[in-house]
Amino acid sequence: MPEITPPDASSTDDTRPLTGVLVLADGTVFRGRGIGAVGDSVGEVCFNTSMTGYQEILTDPSYAGQIITFTFPHVGNVGTNPEDIETVTPATRGLILRADITEPSNWRATRHLDDWLKSYGLVGLAGIDTRRLTRRIRDLGAPNGVVAHSPDGVFDLDALRAKAAGWPGLEGMDLAKEVSCRQMYGWTEADWTIGKGYATQDNPTKHVVALDFGAKRNILRCLAAAGCKVTVVPADASVEDVMRHKPDGVFLSNGPGDPAATGTYAVPTIRGLMDTGVPMFGICLGHQMLALALGGRTEKMPRGHRGANHPVKDLATGKVEITSQNHGFVVVPESLPAEVEVTHVSLFDGSNEGIRLKDRPVFSVQYHPEASPGPQDSHYLFKRFVDLMEGRPLP
Repeated sequence: MPEITPPDASSTDDTRPLTGVLVLADGTVFRGRGIGAVGDSVGEVCFNTSMTGYQEILTDPSYAGQIITFTFPHVGNVGTNPEDIETVTPATRGLILRADITEPSNWRATRHLDDWLKSYGLVGLAGIDTRRLTRRIRDLGAPNGVVAHSPDGVFDLDALRAKAAGWPGLEGMDLAKEVSCRQMYGWTEADWTIGKGYATQDNPTKHVVALDFGAKRNILRCLAAAGCKVTVVPADASVEDVMRHKPDGVFLSNGPGDPAATGTYAVPTIRGLMDTGVPMFGICLGHQMLALALGGRTEKMPRGHRGANHPVKDLATGKVEITSQNHGFVVVPESLPAEVEVTHVSLFDGSNEGIRLKDRPVFSVQYHPEASPGPQDSHYLFKRFVDLMEGRPLP
Protein backbone atom coordinates (compact mmCIF):
# COMPACT_ATOMS: atom_id res chain seq x y z
CA MET A 1 0.00 0.00 0.00
CA PRO A 2 1.34 3.48 -0.80
CA GLU A 3 1.81 5.35 2.47
CA ILE A 4 1.81 9.12 2.80
CA THR A 5 3.36 10.46 5.99
CA PRO A 6 2.45 13.82 7.53
CA PRO A 7 4.00 16.88 5.85
CA ASP A 8 5.83 17.65 9.09
CA ALA A 9 6.93 14.07 9.81
CA SER A 10 10.61 14.91 9.30
CA SER A 11 10.49 17.86 11.69
CA THR A 12 12.78 17.47 14.68
CA ASP A 13 10.41 19.36 16.99
CA ASP A 14 7.47 16.98 16.58
CA THR A 15 8.20 13.44 17.70
CA ARG A 16 4.67 12.53 18.69
CA PRO A 17 3.53 9.06 17.62
CA LEU A 18 1.32 8.64 14.56
CA THR A 19 -1.92 7.42 16.10
CA GLY A 20 -4.31 7.86 13.18
CA VAL A 21 -4.70 6.74 9.58
CA LEU A 22 -6.92 7.27 6.59
CA VAL A 23 -7.03 4.19 4.36
CA LEU A 24 -8.66 4.59 0.95
CA ALA A 25 -10.32 1.82 -1.02
CA ASP A 26 -7.44 1.82 -3.53
CA GLY A 27 -4.98 1.07 -0.71
CA THR A 28 -3.56 4.57 -0.26
CA VAL A 29 -2.69 5.27 3.38
CA PHE A 30 -2.40 8.71 4.98
CA ARG A 31 -0.76 8.61 8.42
CA GLY A 32 -1.26 11.31 11.04
CA ARG A 33 -2.45 11.86 14.59
CA GLY A 34 -5.79 10.58 15.80
CA ILE A 35 -8.28 13.04 17.28
CA GLY A 36 -11.71 12.60 18.79
CA ALA A 37 -12.99 9.13 19.59
CA VAL A 38 -10.89 5.99 19.41
CA GLY A 39 -12.00 3.51 16.75
CA ASP A 40 -12.62 3.56 13.02
CA SER A 41 -15.35 4.74 10.68
CA VAL A 42 -16.04 4.15 6.99
CA GLY A 43 -17.60 6.55 4.50
CA GLU A 44 -17.15 8.66 1.39
CA VAL A 45 -14.21 11.07 1.76
CA CYS A 46 -15.12 14.59 0.62
CA PHE A 47 -13.76 18.08 1.22
CA ASN A 48 -15.30 21.35 2.39
CA THR A 49 -13.70 24.72 1.56
CA SER A 50 -15.47 26.81 4.23
CA MET A 51 -13.30 29.01 6.43
CA THR A 52 -15.81 29.07 9.30
CA GLY A 53 -18.71 27.04 10.65
CA TYR A 54 -17.08 23.69 11.36
CA GLN A 55 -19.57 22.85 14.12
CA GLU A 56 -22.54 23.53 11.84
CA ILE A 57 -20.87 21.44 9.11
CA LEU A 58 -20.21 18.50 11.43
CA THR A 59 -23.85 18.51 12.60
CA ASP A 60 -25.43 18.98 9.17
CA PRO A 61 -27.51 15.81 8.54
CA SER A 62 -26.68 16.09 4.82
CA TYR A 63 -23.19 14.78 5.68
CA ALA A 64 -24.48 11.36 6.71
CA GLY A 65 -22.19 8.70 5.30
CA GLN A 66 -19.30 11.09 4.69
CA ILE A 67 -15.86 11.81 6.13
CA ILE A 68 -15.17 15.54 5.87
CA THR A 69 -11.77 16.93 4.93
CA PHE A 70 -11.49 20.58 5.99
CA THR A 71 -9.30 22.55 3.58
CA PHE A 72 -9.05 25.49 6.02
CA PRO A 73 -6.21 24.74 8.46
CA HIS A 74 -7.43 26.39 11.68
CA VAL A 75 -10.29 24.26 12.99
CA GLY A 76 -11.23 24.45 16.66
CA ASN A 77 -10.43 28.13 17.22
CA VAL A 78 -13.98 29.04 18.31
CA GLY A 79 -14.45 25.84 20.32
CA THR A 80 -17.96 24.39 20.41
CA ASN A 81 -21.20 25.48 22.04
CA PRO A 82 -24.76 24.14 22.38
CA GLU A 83 -26.24 26.76 20.00
CA ASP A 84 -24.33 26.23 16.74
CA ILE A 85 -25.71 22.80 15.95
CA GLU A 86 -27.97 21.67 13.13
CA THR A 87 -29.17 18.40 14.68
CA VAL A 88 -29.00 16.67 18.06
CA THR A 89 -26.82 13.74 16.94
CA PRO A 90 -24.22 14.32 14.19
CA ALA A 91 -24.54 11.91 11.25
CA THR A 92 -21.14 12.56 9.68
CA ARG A 93 -18.70 9.62 9.78
CA GLY A 94 -15.55 11.54 10.72
CA LEU A 95 -13.24 14.46 9.94
CA ILE A 96 -9.73 15.15 8.64
CA LEU A 97 -7.60 18.19 9.46
CA ARG A 98 -4.24 19.59 8.33
CA ALA A 99 -3.20 20.93 11.73
CA ASP A 100 -3.91 19.92 15.29
CA ILE A 101 -7.18 21.18 16.71
CA THR A 102 -6.71 24.85 17.61
CA GLU A 103 -7.28 25.82 21.24
CA PRO A 104 -10.62 27.66 21.59
CA SER A 105 -10.46 31.44 21.81
CA ASN A 106 -14.03 32.71 21.64
CA TRP A 107 -16.40 34.07 24.25
CA ARG A 108 -19.18 31.68 23.18
CA ALA A 109 -17.05 28.54 23.53
CA THR A 110 -18.19 26.09 26.20
CA ARG A 111 -16.24 23.00 25.13
CA HIS A 112 -13.04 22.02 23.33
CA LEU A 113 -13.66 20.51 19.89
CA ASP A 114 -11.73 17.33 20.71
CA ASP A 115 -13.84 16.71 23.81
CA TRP A 116 -16.99 17.43 21.78
CA LEU A 117 -15.94 14.90 19.12
CA LYS A 118 -15.35 12.23 21.77
CA SER A 119 -18.77 12.84 23.31
CA TYR A 120 -20.41 11.99 19.98
CA GLY A 121 -18.10 9.11 19.08
CA LEU A 122 -16.67 10.94 16.06
CA VAL A 123 -13.30 9.69 14.83
CA GLY A 124 -10.85 12.16 13.32
CA LEU A 125 -7.36 12.51 11.89
CA ALA A 126 -5.01 15.52 12.05
CA GLY A 127 -1.58 16.30 10.69
CA ILE A 128 -1.96 14.98 7.14
CA ASP A 129 -1.37 16.72 3.83
CA THR A 130 -4.95 17.83 3.17
CA ARG A 131 -3.88 19.66 -0.02
CA ARG A 132 -2.69 16.39 -1.49
CA LEU A 133 -5.87 14.59 -0.42
CA THR A 134 -8.04 17.40 -1.80
CA ARG A 135 -6.26 17.29 -5.14
CA ARG A 136 -6.76 13.54 -5.22
CA ILE A 137 -10.52 14.00 -4.67
CA ARG A 138 -10.64 16.84 -7.22
CA ASP A 139 -8.91 14.81 -9.93
CA LEU A 140 -10.22 11.30 -9.30
CA GLY A 141 -13.53 11.82 -7.50
CA ALA A 142 -14.58 11.21 -3.90
CA PRO A 143 -13.20 7.83 -2.71
CA ASN A 144 -14.47 5.48 -0.06
CA GLY A 145 -12.20 5.35 2.94
CA VAL A 146 -11.78 4.45 6.60
CA VAL A 147 -10.52 6.93 9.18
CA ALA A 148 -9.07 5.23 12.27
CA HIS A 149 -7.66 6.35 15.62
CA SER A 150 -5.66 4.05 17.90
CA PRO A 151 -3.56 5.41 20.79
CA ASP A 152 -0.89 2.73 20.26
CA GLY A 153 -0.55 3.53 16.55
CA VAL A 154 -1.11 -0.10 15.53
CA PHE A 155 -3.49 -0.69 12.61
CA ASP A 156 -4.48 -3.67 10.48
CA LEU A 157 -4.15 -1.80 7.18
CA ASP A 158 -5.31 -4.74 5.07
CA ALA A 159 -8.50 -5.03 7.08
CA LEU A 160 -9.13 -1.30 6.90
CA ARG A 161 -8.57 -1.28 3.13
CA ALA A 162 -11.00 -4.20 2.75
CA LYS A 163 -13.56 -2.33 4.85
CA ALA A 164 -13.22 0.77 2.65
CA ALA A 165 -13.41 -1.27 -0.57
CA GLY A 166 -16.45 -3.18 0.68
CA TRP A 167 -18.51 -0.12 1.59
CA PRO A 168 -21.22 0.28 -1.10
CA GLY A 169 -20.95 4.07 -1.48
CA LEU A 170 -23.65 6.76 -1.53
CA GLU A 171 -25.06 6.04 -4.99
CA GLY A 172 -28.32 4.15 -4.53
CA MET A 173 -28.27 4.71 -0.75
CA ASP A 174 -31.32 6.12 1.06
CA LEU A 175 -29.98 7.89 4.14
CA ALA A 176 -32.91 10.25 4.71
CA LYS A 177 -34.76 7.74 6.88
CA GLU A 178 -31.70 7.45 9.12
CA VAL A 179 -31.63 11.18 9.94
CA SER A 180 -35.33 12.06 9.68
CA CYS A 181 -37.50 12.57 12.75
CA ARG A 182 -39.49 9.55 13.89
CA GLN A 183 -42.65 11.47 14.68
CA MET A 184 -44.24 14.83 14.01
CA TYR A 185 -43.21 17.83 16.11
CA GLY A 186 -43.69 21.60 16.18
CA TRP A 187 -40.87 24.14 15.77
CA THR A 188 -40.94 27.71 17.14
CA GLU A 189 -37.25 28.67 17.52
CA ALA A 190 -36.45 31.68 15.32
CA ASP A 191 -33.43 33.90 14.58
CA TRP A 192 -30.46 34.44 16.91
CA THR A 193 -29.28 37.79 18.23
CA ILE A 194 -26.23 38.59 20.31
CA GLY A 195 -26.94 38.65 24.03
CA LYS A 196 -30.41 37.20 23.63
CA GLY A 197 -29.94 33.85 21.88
CA TYR A 198 -32.73 32.41 19.78
CA ALA A 199 -36.09 34.16 19.59
CA THR A 200 -39.43 32.33 19.76
CA GLN A 201 -42.06 32.64 17.07
CA ASP A 202 -45.28 33.04 19.08
CA ASN A 203 -47.32 35.05 16.58
CA PRO A 204 -47.13 33.24 13.23
CA THR A 205 -49.15 34.30 10.20
CA LYS A 206 -48.64 31.17 8.08
CA HIS A 207 -48.44 27.44 8.74
CA VAL A 208 -45.73 25.41 6.99
CA VAL A 209 -45.42 21.63 7.08
CA ALA A 210 -41.81 20.57 6.56
CA LEU A 211 -40.99 17.12 5.19
CA ASP A 212 -37.87 16.15 7.13
CA PHE A 213 -35.31 14.40 4.94
CA GLY A 214 -32.54 15.58 7.28
CA ALA A 215 -33.58 19.18 7.95
CA LYS A 216 -31.04 21.64 9.31
CA ARG A 217 -32.30 23.52 12.33
CA ASN A 218 -31.34 26.88 10.87
CA ILE A 219 -33.69 26.32 7.91
CA LEU A 220 -36.53 25.79 10.38
CA ARG A 221 -35.39 28.90 12.26
CA CYS A 222 -35.48 30.96 9.06
CA LEU A 223 -39.01 29.76 8.32
CA ALA A 224 -40.08 30.68 11.85
CA ALA A 225 -38.36 34.08 11.61
CA ALA A 226 -40.28 34.72 8.38
CA GLY A 227 -43.52 34.44 10.33
CA CYS A 228 -44.32 30.77 9.99
CA LYS A 229 -45.63 28.17 12.37
CA VAL A 230 -43.61 25.08 11.45
CA THR A 231 -44.78 21.49 11.79
CA VAL A 232 -42.12 18.90 10.97
CA VAL A 233 -43.15 15.45 9.72
CA PRO A 234 -41.06 12.33 8.89
CA ALA A 235 -39.55 11.72 5.47
CA ASP A 236 -42.04 8.96 4.65
CA ALA A 237 -45.14 10.99 5.55
CA SER A 238 -48.05 10.58 3.14
CA VAL A 239 -50.08 13.28 1.40
CA GLU A 240 -52.81 12.71 3.98
CA ASP A 241 -50.31 13.03 6.86
CA VAL A 242 -49.26 16.43 5.52
CA MET A 243 -52.61 17.84 4.47
CA ARG A 244 -54.43 16.99 7.71
CA HIS A 245 -52.48 19.88 9.24
CA LYS A 246 -54.12 22.26 6.73
CA PRO A 247 -50.81 23.91 5.75
CA ASP A 248 -50.48 27.20 3.91
CA GLY A 249 -47.27 25.83 2.41
CA VAL A 250 -45.10 22.70 2.26
CA PHE A 251 -41.32 22.72 2.65
CA LEU A 252 -39.04 19.98 1.27
CA SER A 253 -35.88 19.85 3.37
CA ASN A 254 -32.25 19.14 2.70
CA GLY A 255 -30.84 15.70 3.47
CA PRO A 256 -28.20 13.06 2.65
CA GLY A 257 -27.85 10.18 0.22
CA ASP A 258 -29.06 9.49 -3.29
CA PRO A 259 -32.23 11.46 -4.15
CA ALA A 260 -33.40 8.68 -6.47
CA ALA A 261 -33.30 6.19 -3.57
CA THR A 262 -35.22 8.49 -1.21
CA GLY A 263 -37.55 9.35 -4.09
CA THR A 264 -38.97 5.83 -4.23
CA TYR A 265 -41.32 6.79 -1.39
CA ALA A 266 -41.05 10.60 -1.35
CA VAL A 267 -41.68 11.36 -5.04
CA PRO A 268 -45.28 10.02 -5.06
CA THR A 269 -46.00 12.16 -1.99
CA ILE A 270 -44.50 15.27 -3.58
CA ARG A 271 -46.56 14.71 -6.74
CA GLY A 272 -49.71 14.33 -4.67
CA LEU A 273 -48.96 17.51 -2.74
CA MET A 274 -48.39 19.47 -5.96
CA ASP A 275 -51.80 18.29 -7.16
CA THR A 276 -53.41 19.99 -4.14
CA GLY A 277 -52.12 23.37 -5.32
CA VAL A 278 -50.39 24.16 -2.00
CA PRO A 279 -47.30 26.41 -2.39
CA MET A 280 -44.06 24.46 -2.13
CA PHE A 281 -40.40 25.32 -1.50
CA GLY A 282 -37.45 22.90 -1.57
CA ILE A 283 -33.79 23.16 -0.58
CA CYS A 284 -30.91 20.83 -1.58
CA LEU A 285 -32.23 17.23 -1.45
CA GLY A 286 -35.74 18.70 -1.50
CA HIS A 287 -34.80 20.51 -4.73
CA GLN A 288 -33.52 17.29 -6.28
CA MET A 289 -36.58 15.27 -5.33
CA LEU A 290 -38.90 17.99 -6.61
CA ALA A 291 -37.10 17.68 -9.95
CA LEU A 292 -37.58 13.90 -9.86
CA ALA A 293 -41.28 14.37 -9.09
CA LEU A 294 -41.55 16.59 -12.16
CA GLY A 295 -40.03 13.91 -14.39
CA GLY A 296 -36.42 15.08 -14.23
CA ARG A 297 -33.28 13.12 -13.47
CA THR A 298 -30.41 13.42 -11.01
CA GLU A 299 -26.85 12.13 -11.20
CA LYS A 300 -23.87 11.81 -8.89
CA MET A 301 -21.20 14.47 -9.20
CA PRO A 302 -17.51 13.49 -9.34
CA ARG A 303 -16.60 15.59 -6.29
CA GLY A 304 -19.70 17.58 -5.31
CA HIS A 305 -20.15 21.16 -4.10
CA ARG A 306 -19.21 21.72 -0.45
CA GLY A 307 -18.24 25.14 0.81
CA ALA A 308 -19.40 28.65 1.68
CA ASN A 309 -17.97 30.51 -1.31
CA HIS A 310 -19.97 29.25 -4.30
CA PRO A 311 -21.22 31.97 -6.71
CA VAL A 312 -24.71 31.39 -8.09
CA LYS A 313 -26.44 33.56 -10.68
CA ASP A 314 -30.14 34.38 -10.43
CA LEU A 315 -31.22 34.28 -14.09
CA ALA A 316 -34.27 36.48 -13.46
CA THR A 317 -32.40 39.41 -11.92
CA GLY A 318 -28.84 38.82 -13.11
CA LYS A 319 -27.61 39.13 -9.53
CA VAL A 320 -24.86 36.86 -8.22
CA GLU A 321 -25.25 35.34 -4.76
CA ILE A 322 -22.41 33.96 -2.66
CA THR A 323 -23.85 30.69 -1.41
CA SER A 324 -23.19 27.83 0.96
CA GLN A 325 -23.49 24.38 -0.59
CA ASN A 326 -23.32 20.74 0.41
CA HIS A 327 -24.41 18.24 -2.22
CA GLY A 328 -22.94 15.32 -4.11
CA PHE A 329 -25.83 14.83 -6.55
CA VAL A 330 -27.19 17.32 -9.08
CA VAL A 331 -30.30 17.85 -11.21
CA VAL A 332 -29.76 17.28 -14.93
CA PRO A 333 -31.46 20.37 -16.47
CA GLU A 334 -31.90 18.76 -19.90
CA SER A 335 -34.15 16.16 -18.30
CA LEU A 336 -36.68 18.70 -17.00
CA PRO A 337 -40.04 19.10 -18.78
CA ALA A 338 -41.15 22.27 -20.56
CA GLU A 339 -43.26 23.55 -17.65
CA VAL A 340 -40.12 23.85 -15.50
CA GLU A 341 -37.99 27.00 -15.68
CA VAL A 342 -34.36 27.00 -14.58
CA THR A 343 -33.88 29.99 -12.24
CA HIS A 344 -30.33 29.71 -10.89
CA VAL A 345 -27.02 28.33 -12.18
CA SER A 346 -23.59 27.78 -10.64
CA LEU A 347 -20.88 30.12 -11.88
CA PHE A 348 -18.29 27.49 -10.99
CA ASP A 349 -19.44 24.75 -13.37
CA GLY A 350 -22.77 25.85 -14.87
CA SER A 351 -24.74 23.18 -12.98
CA ASN A 352 -28.36 23.64 -11.99
CA GLU A 353 -28.99 25.61 -8.79
CA GLY A 354 -32.71 26.36 -8.91
CA ILE A 355 -36.04 25.72 -10.64
CA ARG A 356 -39.63 26.95 -10.60
CA LEU A 357 -42.89 25.83 -12.14
CA LYS A 358 -44.44 28.19 -14.66
CA ASP A 359 -48.02 27.21 -13.83
CA ARG A 360 -47.94 26.41 -10.09
CA PRO A 361 -46.59 28.06 -6.88
CA VAL A 362 -43.60 25.74 -6.60
CA PHE A 363 -39.86 26.51 -6.57
CA SER A 364 -36.60 25.17 -5.16
CA VAL A 365 -32.87 25.83 -4.92
CA GLN A 366 -29.87 23.54 -4.69
CA TYR A 367 -27.88 25.73 -2.28
CA HIS A 368 -28.42 26.65 1.39
CA PRO A 369 -29.85 30.17 1.86
CA GLU A 370 -30.05 29.70 5.64
CA ALA A 371 -26.30 29.20 6.08
CA SER A 372 -25.63 32.95 5.68
CA PRO A 373 -22.68 33.30 3.34
CA GLY A 374 -22.73 36.73 1.82
CA PRO A 375 -24.03 36.88 4.63
CA GLN A 376 -27.67 37.45 3.65
CA ASP A 377 -27.53 37.19 -0.14
CA SER A 378 -30.14 34.42 -0.30
CA HIS A 379 -32.47 35.16 2.61
CA TYR A 380 -34.98 36.63 0.16
CA LEU A 381 -36.02 33.07 -0.72
CA PHE A 382 -37.84 32.64 2.58
CA LYS A 383 -39.78 35.86 1.95
CA ARG A 384 -40.54 34.59 -1.55
CA PHE A 385 -42.07 31.47 -0.02
CA VAL A 386 -44.21 33.56 2.34
CA ASP A 387 -45.29 35.75 -0.61
CA LEU A 388 -46.45 32.61 -2.44
CA MET A 389 -48.49 31.54 0.57
CA GLU A 390 -50.09 34.99 0.61
CA GLY A 391 -51.13 34.59 -3.01
CA ARG A 392 -48.47 36.72 -4.66
CA PRO A 393 -46.89 35.11 -7.77
CA LEU A 394 -43.22 34.27 -8.18
CA PRO A 395 -41.28 37.26 -9.63
